[in-house]
Amino acid sequence: MPDKTNKSYSLRPLEKADLVCVARWFQDVGDLAVFDRGSRVPYDLPTCERLWNMSGNTDHAGEKCWFAITSEGMEVIGIVGLERISHINRDAVIALYVDQSNRRTGIGIRASTLMLDFAFRQLGLNRVTSFYRADNTGSRDLTAQAGFKIEGTMRKAWFAEGIYHDMVVVGILADEWTAVRDVLADDLDSNTVIAFGDTTTSSYKWPPSAPEPR
Repeated sequence: MPDKTNKSYSLRPLEKADLVCVARWFQDVGDLAVFDRGSRVPYDLPTCERLWNMSGNTDHAGEKCWFAITSEGMEVIGIVGLERISHINRDAVIALYVDQSNRRTGIGIRASTLMLDFAFRQLGLNRVTSFYRADNTGSRDLTAQAGFKIEGTMRKAWFAEGIYHDMVVVGILADEWTAVRDVLADDLDSNTVIAFGDTTTSSYKWPPSAPEPR
């Protein structure tokens, strides 16, 4: 029978201490090559601190914002964020990583849609872009469910495991998100809820109509 246990997760700003988890996840070179087009070498902690802008350099701090996905027990189980934020062009790139043991639980789509709400309704962006390796069916299905449209394929743009993979580019505009948002909220049950901060008090949660926990 399906697991109907209520589960709640939180987003909070990514902190330096969280990068210990990230560095551990990214020791799996095969998994890293699916998630990250730019690296084939396992990340150590100093590399994570540099990539996530936690080495004391604030030159590009306004161009990205990353959040830790935490469970009810405050365990970090994933990260989600916006990269390349342009307040001139009002766009950004969304990225998501969920620990392998927590995939296919519905947390990925909820974290992504909460981030889209944040991008369009809080930051005032007009466009969010994403891209994925063509054989990454999980990212393909998640972005399609969230309302992203395929905008093109970059042929043989992603080298991994000794071969060149195509890279698929997808995007969603603010008005497209508005059109799909309520339908998607109805499609996702409220047994699993993610929110900025505490799910019992936050006004920013997904699904947005989820009842308050008792």
